[in-house]
Amino acid sequence: MQPERDVRDELRATIDARRDLGPDYEPALVDSLADRLDATIAARVEAELKRRGKETKRKNDSSRSMVPIALGSMGIGVPLTAIAASQAGTVGLIVAWLSIVLINIAAAGALMRRP
Repeated sequence: MQPERDVRDELRATIDARRDLGPDYEPALVDSLADRLDATIAARVEAELKRRGKETKRKNDSSRSMVPIALGSMGIGVPLTAIAASQAGTVGLIVAWLSIVLINIAAAGALMRRP
């Protein structure tokens, strides 16, 4: 809300200056106001790009961090599947893969909460 107030204050000041100085100074006042508006818009765009860049970086970091966890789960899951199925049957297989899934969900949740 503050930047909008600053722009309005600038516009009011320019109109007041035009009234005080007369129409001879109008082009200079308009150019000055346009320059200040351009600077304000550029600052807003830059701030938004920085904010979005941080969000994008955070998302990219999270997805890259999950790759080793996912690959590790698959690497452990294959032999664990064979062992669980041969030793405990279907129940062992379900317990093994349920454990792997829960570990991955917990890891993903921890990465999402990380700033």
